[in-house]
Amino acid sequence: MPHSRSPHAPSPSRFLRAEAAAVARSARRAWSGPGRERDLLVQSLKSALAAVLAWLLSSWLLPDTLALMAPWVALVLVQATVFRSMARGAQQLAAIALGTVLATAALALLGRPLAAMAVVLPLTILVGNWPRLGDQGIYSATSALFTVTASGEATAVVAGERVLAALLGAGVAVAVNALLRPPAYLRDTRKAVRNVVEEAAAALEAVADGLGEPLEYDRARGWYDRARRLPRLIGDVRSSVAWTRESTWFNPERRKRAEAVRLAPWYDETLHTLEEVSGHLTALTATLLDAADEKRPSPRPDAGVTEPYSAFLRQVAGVLRAYGRWVAEENGGRRERELDETAAAVGETHDRLRAELPRWATGSPDSVAFFGSLLRHAGGLTDHLAPGRRPEEPSGTERPDE
Repeated sequence: MPHSRSPHAPSPSRFLRAEAAAVARSARRAWSGPGRERDLLVQSLKSALAAVLAWLLSSWLLPDTLALMAPWVALVLVQATVFRSMARGAQQLAAIALGTVLATAALALLGRPLAAMAVVLPLTILVGNWPRLGDQGIYSATSALFTVTASGEATAVVAGERVLAALLGAGVAVAVNALLRPPAYLRDTRKAVRNVVEEAAAALEAVADGLGEPLEYDRARGWYDRARRLPRLIGDVRSSVAWTRESTWFNPERRKRAEAVRLAPWYDETLHTLEEVSGHLTALTATLLDAADEKRPSPRPDAGVTEPYSAFLRQVAGVLRAYGRWVAEENGGRRERELDETAAAVGETHDRLRAELPRWATGSPDSVAFFGSLLRHAGGLTDHLAPGRRPEEPSGTERPDE
């Protein structure tokens, strides 16, 4: 029976059109301004340039070596940060030297490439798993393979020239990465912060919208699951902060380095704030999930409670967005006033609702605990958003193109 294509699978022509459109959009974004697409384009061009320069230099300085070695190393060592290029370069050079020496020795002793390959490849693959070599260990086996299969005699001089070619390629890669638009990642950190804040605010608004209808378990479960996804986004912020800090190491461009050094502690503090927001949002949605569970005797809020509470949650979402704008943008004074004003309005609403708590509760301890928990966690979302001391912008400097 012939296999029929799924009715949901796109046709080849539609798939190709969609892919072409995606490539065109990426090209437009790379052309229009700074962003991930432009970063990838620049890094690709730098890798290609490093490979070409390494080929020219190795052909001039080391004409009798394996010509592929220098550009091959240079191509893969233009990494996301200057420090990473240097660290990976050291690991790769060690792996290449080890594989080249072992292959040369095996070929000299056994005299036949096939026999040398059978002996040295299992050993270099095993050695490539040594943690000190990181993810560069595989180059021990590949360099051994190149050495065994290349034409020419296997001598210590030839092996030394091949290792020297690899060293030359690594040096070219580090130089190109450090001297031509060395990377920094403040923009990625700002974007990651905005993603967390926007998701938290959207989750609160979803709760506020849903409280206008009867509280159902499946809907409350969706709120809770959405809140529990926030730590993954916060992990993106943590990773971006680490990239920002690493991008300052051995970065010769002083303006970008100073900007990253100035703001890295600021984002460390922001990370702590976002973790607190995530914790309170998870606790708030967990409280509503318990109330929606018909198997538990939790009190259920009526319309007299949900309407003012929904309005309060929307206010809290507004404070979160104001905080995100304050952190992610450099117009500190105006954004700080906006955050102060929205936070003050939320504080007044919180005090008013807390005064209404005895009327909301039906008199039972469970009711008081339930409604008090809702208010406490919603209020706790904004407790950590008060503006702190923003790192000073150096006078007389423009914000670097990140």
